[in-house]
Amino acid sequence: MEHHKAHRLVNAWEFAKLARQAAELGRVVIAAGDFNSVPPTLPMRIIRDHAQLDDAWVITHPDTPDPSPTNPPSPQDAIRVHGVTADSPLNSYSAGKRLEPMARAFQGKRLDYVFYRHPPRAPSGALRLRPVDTRVVLSERVPARPFSFSDHFGLEATFEISVPPPEDLDETPSAGGANGQLSPSKDVSPDSITQALTSLTARYRFAQSQARFQLAVLYACLFLLLVIVVTAAWFPLGIRPVFILISIALTWLATTMLYAGFIYGNWEVNALTNIIEELELYRSSLEHRLRGGRRSQ
Repeated sequence: MEHHKAHRLVNAWEFAKLARQAAELGRVVIAAGDFNSVPPTLPMRIIRDHAQLDDAWVITHPDTPDPSPTNPPSPQDAIRVHGVTADSPLNSYSAGKRLEPMARAFQGKRLDYVFYRHPPRAPSGALRLRPVDTRVVLSERVPARPFSFSDHFGLEATFEISVPPPEDLDETPSAGGANGQLSPSKDVSPDSITQALTSLTARYRFAQSQARFQLAVLYACLFLLLVIVVTAAWFPLGIRPVFILISIALTWLATTMLYAGFIYGNWEVNALTNIIEELELYRSSLEHRLRGGRRSQ
């Protein structure tokens, strides 16, 4: 579980950086798909806040109350009102599946999103997006078949595209906005960065210890193979096939440990090191900016 959590955090941070960089280059960003996290989670906060992305579903459903475990929606309302796209009781692929407590309590999970944002500074003639409708689609069964189209329902978003006159362009940094206007600048809070660092640091320590263990197994396999090769001449002919099989098994295990401990293990440790360093530097810059803002007030 910790591995998957850390993996989602790494992916969220890398994705948020790419989306933010694309917008800073003057591009309109639309990001859609299965993000494998529900809205309140830390990976989604990082994606929304650091990339400064707007959620088309939230914009087009502004007054939707949050579902409550004490008053859960019906499966139909979970789809229509709350945007549930996965683990729905109405999806044939969820039937018989052991669902998480959250999915059982809320009749599924919202894992699919359509995000968008505008460049921080909109040049003259820049396109402006305004979501006018977002709905869950393909929630019915395949015609004449007893199964759903996919284990996830589809998500469809309709945007109105306009080119506002130059005098209406706001020159302040921002993201999308509910009505096509640029919304106030926002960013990840230092507390969210601290939560991410705590999870990633725990995964980093585990990855280090796991890589060391796997490398120790590799060295032990190589040592035993060397012992078998050196002493093979003294083995009785009747048991040599047994030692050949043992040698094959040790070779397979050594190769697996070489990949898992040395190649993948070092890659994971290095990747986590880079992300942790980036987040620590970013948290420091955020805290410095917040202190400067408080002093100026």
